[in-house]
Amino acid sequence: MNSIKNASSKHFIQQITNGNISFLSKAITLVESNSQKHYQKASEILEGCLPHANGCIRIGITGVPGVGKSTFIEAFGKYLTRLNKKVAVLAIDPTSSLNKGSILGDKTRMESLVNDKNAFIRPSPSGDSLGGVTRKTRESITLCEAAGFDYIIVETVGVGQSEVAVHGMVDFFLLLKLANAGDELQGIKRGIIEMADLIVINKADGKFEKQANLAKTEFKRALHLFPAKESEWIPEVTTSSALNNTGIENIYQILNTYLKLTKKNGYFYQQRKLQNKQWFYEAINNELKNQFYKDEKVIESISEYLNKIEKDEINPFKAAQNLLKRTTI
Repeated sequence: MNSIKNASSKHFIQQITNGNISFLSKAITLVESNSQKHYQKASEILEGCLPHANGCIRIGITGVPGVGKSTFIEAFGKYLTRLNKKVAVLAIDPTSSLNKGSILGDKTRMESLVNDKNAFIRPSPSGDSLGGVTRKTRESITLCEAAGFDYIIVETVGVGQSEVAVHGMVDFFLLLKLANAGDELQGIKRGIIEMADLIVINKADGKFEKQANLAKTEFKRALHLFPAKESEWIPEVTTSSALNNTGIENIYQILNTYLKLTKKNGYFYQQRKLQNKQWFYEAINNELKNQFYKDEKVIESISEYLNKIEKDEINPFKAAQNLLKRTTI
């Protein structure tokens, strides 16, 4: 492990592009690190890997806790590896706002997939980023692409605005639903439905199979009320039982139909370009934020203003305005 830790950026890039999982894991750790000493090396590795990226299919998968995301991803991932495809799973785990710890349990829930030589599972704590999507997910995607993975699955925590963030970095967006969770359409966020390229009613087995088929019909009717997608794709609704491994092949076929259409009409490539522009702006915002909070004058001023806020000498909004006027980064 020390040999990996002390390896040069050039050696990291060489090993990652050769598919070395140990170096890939360590590189993602460097990218996720908030330490300034790791920042330069992570940037060099990322820059060296960029020319080798963009050759995979990125899939976003979301759904509320308990919908069976981990079981579904394992079943779908195993289906892909049986086709001799390499699969990377970036599972964003919720971080506690109290102790900053995260569950990081996806490796234990995907026991079969984690032992597959053609699969790589990387649980990452969501940290303080919007909606539970780690700020470094885009960089992790690039590293996995450079390592030669054919499919990258990004799993969200299924809460907040994480779906919006993930939708902005994948090619295909899959929403998992349950058939036995009450009124299927009541309380569903319109935005999530609009983003979905495929809705899968999961756990469609046993006594819930009939309910799953009814839910499928309801969702299909509901989708007709939404405006046409820019991709010209008409979202599909299907059922699956990840536990029984049914419906997985059909989902793969739907994915391929979508990719064939969007590559033919140019939407696939147009979206990739748009996502790179979004990444550019996010990188600027993150860099400005990092520089701002590391500036010694800013650190002193923040301490000064916090003291005044505590004494009710100034309100937080005015303090922020004054601080920004006084500081140039």
